[in-house]
Amino acid sequence: MHVPDGFLDAPTSLATGAIALGAVGFALRRAQPEIDRTGPALPGITAAFVFATQMVNFPVGAGTSGHLLGGALAAALVGPWTAILVMSTVLMVQALFFADGGLTALGTNITLMAVVGVVIGYAVTRAVLAVLPHRPGSVVTAAAIGAFVSVPAAALAFTALYAVGGAIPIPLPTLAAAMLGWHAVIGLGEAVITAAVLGAVVAVRPDLVHAARHLTPHPRLLGADGTPLVDEDAPVPGAPLPAPPTPARTPGRRILATGLLAALIVGGVVSLAASAHPDGLEFVASTLGFDHAARASLAAAGPLAHYGVAGLDGALAAVPAGVVGVLLTLALAAAVARVARRRQAPNPAGPAPTTPADARG
Repeated sequence: MHVPDGFLDAPTSLATGAIALGAVGFALRRAQPEIDRTGPALPGITAAFVFATQMVNFPVGAGTSGHLLGGALAAALVGPWTAILVMSTVLMVQALFFADGGLTALGTNITLMAVVGVVIGYAVTRAVLAVLPHRPGSVVTAAAIGAFVSVPAAALAFTALYAVGGAIPIPLPTLAAAMLGWHAVIGLGEAVITAAVLGAVVAVRPDLVHAARHLTPHPRLLGADGTPLVDEDAPVPGAPLPAPPTPARTPGRRILATGLLAALIVGGVVSLAASAHPDGLEFVASTLGFDHAARASLAAAGPLAHYGVAGLDGALAAVPAGVVGVLLTLALAAAVARVARRRQAPNPAGPAPTTPADARG
């Protein structure tokens, strides 16, 4: 759902740019506690994986394709504020280096996928978690539902923006029906991918999943089926609760290496099998007749434009472009996470004392 230059007029593009800038600035101020839990490397790996997976368009029928948006997945993994930074980094790399999404439409794409996608996806995830059993596995189901809802929500947000500043007059009910219909189908693919990725992470390290952090008071007190176990270290009723176990500051080299390898394989190899059909927005634009309003991005003359290395053909062009994109996104997202982490100066008086309420989370 990468909006190109030209679909929206200049005032609307400027307005979405202001929204995007405000959202990113606010996320930079709020993401520090989330990043402290795992360090900046996990947001970097998450961004790299989202970038790679967005290269793989999957067919949805009738000559249309879709790809992962990734907002709900990122929010479940690293938290909503960090996810806004992650998604914004992905979209910036795509627009600036790969001519995927317009430069003047960058604010629009951040608003749709990094703000609407993340906020709606995470809100639905938390709402579903509230009614599911309190165990880490529940986050997979909840995030899958959040991912499904986030895609048509972003599509409807685009419809609203187009109603305000669309380049070519289109009947609003017609545009809304087309966008919602196709992106509801694409949302099913989003849900499947989100569930598969989170399921793999939860099976190995549920403590790394942000959306699961409040589901269990202590990982050692749950059995395989999620039921509490008797533990000799359990606190005595009425006694002060012990300080919670210190969370890992980093996911561990093996986890990070596995995530990076997965991103490189998806971006450099699996992407070769991506569907060549237009994605949902492109298909709707072509069907309703406003596709010719799109303008070529200024980044189209770059050496990595359209996910290929200039001067090379086929896999020789696509594979290195995917690898470079993954590594570039990883580096930039990790750098942004470090900046967000350092925005809050250390408390010279030392950390606040832990209370029973803090220990319970």
